[in-house]
Amino acid sequence: MNYRTYSQTQAALVTLAAFALLTGAGFVTYLVARPSTDRIVLSLGAAAVPQSMVRTDTGYSYRRLSAPGRTQIVDASGQVLATMTDGARTVHLHGPERIFAEPRFTKAKVHTDLWVRLAPKEWYAGAEQDAWFTTWFGKARADRSPDVLGVAMEYTYVSSPKKDAQGRQYSGDAAFGPLSDSDPDGRAENSDFYDYLGISWTFPDKKEKPAAAHIRSLDCSGFLRMVYGYRLGYPLRGTNEAGPGLPRRAYAMASVGPGAQLMPNTGKRARDLDRLLPGDLLFFNAGPVQGANIEHSGMYLGVDDRGHHRFISSRTTANGPTMGDLGGESTLDGTGYWATRFRTARRI
Repeated sequence: MNYRTYSQTQAALVTLAAFALLTGAGFVTYLVARPSTDRIVLSLGAAAVPQSMVRTDTGYSYRRLSAPGRTQIVDASGQVLATMTDGARTVHLHGPERIFAEPRFTKAKVHTDLWVRLAPKEWYAGAEQDAWFTTWFGKARADRSPDVLGVAMEYTYVSSPKKDAQGRQYSGDAAFGPLSDSDPDGRAENSDFYDYLGISWTFPDKKEKPAAAHIRSLDCSGFLRMVYGYRLGYPLRGTNEAGPGLPRRAYAMASVGPGAQLMPNTGKRARDLDRLLPGDLLFFNAGPVQGANIEHSGMYLGVDDRGHHRFISSRTTANGPTMGDLGGESTLDGTGYWATRFRTARRI
C-alpha cells in the first residue's frame, strides 16, 4: 500500500481529466490529473526500509527493499516512479490517478495512481543494468493503454463489449458460467478464457475446445487467465502441473504457480496485507472444510475510499467478475466471508 500526502491547496487543484470509460455501465473508471509536485510517496508495500540506494547517471536512483525482495526506481526529487519485484514480471508504475467503481454492487471506490504492466522478463536484483529494461521502462511510463487493472474491469457487470478485427468479442460483461444442472440456484465452473471467446486453444501441455454453454463466461481462475494470459500475453498452461506459465486452477496457481509468493499458506487467515500491491493474485479457502485448501482466486485492487483492502474476482452470486459486495464483501480485512478465508497471494 502506498501513502501520499497532499496539502489542502494542492488537493483543491485536482481536476478530472477523463471519466467514465463506460458511462452508465456497471463499472466506472476515472482518470485524475494532479500537479507533478503534489505527490510524496512515503512507503510502498511491506518492509519499506531501504537496504541500499544506488544512484546512476540517468538521474534515477535504485533502492532495494525486502519482504518481498524488490527494486524501486526513485527520481531526483525522491519520488518513487516504479517498483519491480524479484521473480515477477509485473511492474508497478506511478502515473495519473484512476478511480475504479462498480455502482451496482458497492458504493466503495478504489483510487490508485499505480499502473500494472508486464515486463518481458522476470525481475532480479540488478536487472536495471540490462539493456532491455531502459527501453521497456521508457515506453511503459508513457503507456496509457489498459493495464492489468483496466483490463480486469472490462469484464464486470454490463461492461460494453469490444471486438477484434475478425469481429470476435474479446471483452465485455462476463458470466461466471451457465446454471448448474445439479444446483439450479448455482453456476457451473470450468469456464476458461477460450470458453468466453468460443475458440479452440492449444497450450504447450494440452489442447482444449470451448463448451457452447460456457461462451461469454469466466470462472474465478479463468478470469485471471483471460486478463493476464489472453489479453496481456502471460504464458498459460492447460494443466495444473508445475511448469512455465499460469496453471488452470486456483489451487495450482497458489501452490505451483509462477512469480513471487508473498505469504505462506499456513491454513489460517493471511494477515500480511501490507505486502500486497494492485494486480497481485489472491487465493481463498472457500470450501466447507477450513484449512489450507484453495478453491477461489481473485486480484487485489488496492485500498478503497473506506480504508478497506478490496479485490475483484469472478463469483457465482454476482454471476461473473465483481469488486462489489454481493455474496460477501470483496475485502480482505474485517470479519467478512472472504476476509476470513484469505490464505495466500502471488505476484506474477
